[in-house]
Amino acid sequence: MNKRLATSIAMCVVMLASTGTAAVAEETSDPTHPGPVYIQVTDQAAKLALQTYGRPDGEDMVFRISGSVYANVEGNALAPGIVHGQKLFNIEGYNIRQLYRVPNTNQLYQLSREIVFYTDPNNPTQILTQWTNPIDGKTYPVVPINNANVNFGPFNVTSSFVGPALRTMHDEVEWTSDIPVRTNFGTTLGESFGLKNGTYSAMEMFDFYVDLDEVYARATGNGWYPGGHMKTKISWARTSPWAPFMCLPETSVQGQLTYHARSWSLAGYSSLEPWIRTAVDASWPLYKTSPSAPGTSENSWTSFYNKQLGGGTSTWAQWCATNGA
Repeated sequence: MNKRLATSIAMCVVMLASTGTAAVAEETSDPTHPGPVYIQVTDQAAKLALQTYGRPDGEDMVFRISGSVYANVEGNALAPGIVHGQKLFNIEGYNIRQLYRVPNTNQLYQLSREIVFYTDPNNPTQILTQWTNPIDGKTYPVVPINNANVNFGPFNVTSSFVGPALRTMHDEVEWTSDIPVRTNFGTTLGESFGLKNGTYSAMEMFDFYVDLDEVYARATGNGWYPGGHMKTKISWARTSPWAPFMCLPETSVQGQLTYHARSWSLAGYSSLEPWIRTAVDASWPLYKTSPSAPGTSENSWTSFYNKQLGGGTSTWAQWCATNGA
């Protein structure tokens, strides 16, 4: 056994003996506290996965998101207006989340909100408020990703609850989550957004990385839960249609977007960079905390429908006609 591993296990034993049981005893009066449910888990992969959903102590945590958005155009068909592989935007923002227990049950939710700004392709800290569509020549307002509720769950957590398949690479544990997304907004919302068959088709692909020291310190032994957030890194990629504010109908404008980003965990909102907090404090204060209870989940498209189209009082085509200048 190497010195690093031995030290990590020793630290874990100290945590088990001195802090874990006391932490559970202090928090059991709150019926929504996830700790008493979390301590039933024995599978290490499940413990790691749960700690990416939220902190076992029930407090908010943040996943900071930073990356770029590229045009993916088959046959370079939109050149010279939009060139295949062209970086259209940077993206900068975060998801703020908590692990929430359905009161007095063994059911847990991940409750979160996310605000991600489209920023200048050459200056990631410059938030864009407008974008000129090179296909129709019009300038449109840029609407950030602003999903007020992003929920995962509920899922029953018992001693038999298991997590994803893990793989060790160098000094990190890694696991993967690939999610094909198919939603017919023409049917569910009565709004097609210019999508083929009214259907939003995308791929969301995630890789999670946790240092071995963190694994041993936070996911070894049973009957306790760690405080604070688990130090986690995420690689994220998404292929999806043009964003709704771009006013590029998929039915007639060939191509899609490729998002390539990385994410890392932070203790909470106050750990974000000042420039992000300044923007959120001024215009998006809802996103300073996670939701306090489960609500209807949003994605970029349903959020746009709810907030820009007034829940269906206007259409996407009308929004584009009104806002394009």
